[in-house]
Amino acid sequence: MGRPQEWHLIGHLQTNKAKYAAKLFDMVHSVDRTDVALELNRRAAKEDRLIKILIEVNISGEGTKRGIDGKEAPGLVKEVSHLEHLSIQGLMTMAPWFDDPEEARPCFAALRSLGDRIADAGIPGVTMMELSMGMSGDFEIAVEEGATIIRIGRSLFGERPVKE
Repeated sequence: MGRPQEWHLIGHLQTNKAKYAAKLFDMVHSVDRTDVALELNRRAAKEDRLIKILIEVNISGEGTKRGIDGKEAPGLVKEVSHLEHLSIQGLMTMAPWFDDPEEARPCFAALRSLGDRIADAGIPGVTMMELSMGMSGDFEIAVEEGATIIRIGRSLFGERPVKE
């Protein structure tokens, strides 16, 4: 028999939706604040589950992107690392969109470097095994820079319908 599927939440997580996330998902890619981590941990405890998480980092500093600032990410990792029902597996970022995917490389390299620095800090319970970065238009560059998880929905399912 094959391995059972694993469900990942890749979108923004609001604290008021943590109760659903704790029931439905094996990994949450978008933990970017202490309050979200605390609520997700509380809800996971009620479900008697250990949820793998990624810390979402706004590595580009772009105002339209979510995530904690790269300089603040190690502090958040340390703060969240002691929560018993969450397991920090790595980092996630969304690079800015470029016509030339090569222009996203510095963003991906910066996340990899940040992950290496956090791993070198030896924080108990923190593995830094995963880097979730790269989408349909730039995933090749992301993989070259160390991505272990890519998001290629558009390549698989086509463009999203335009909202009117």
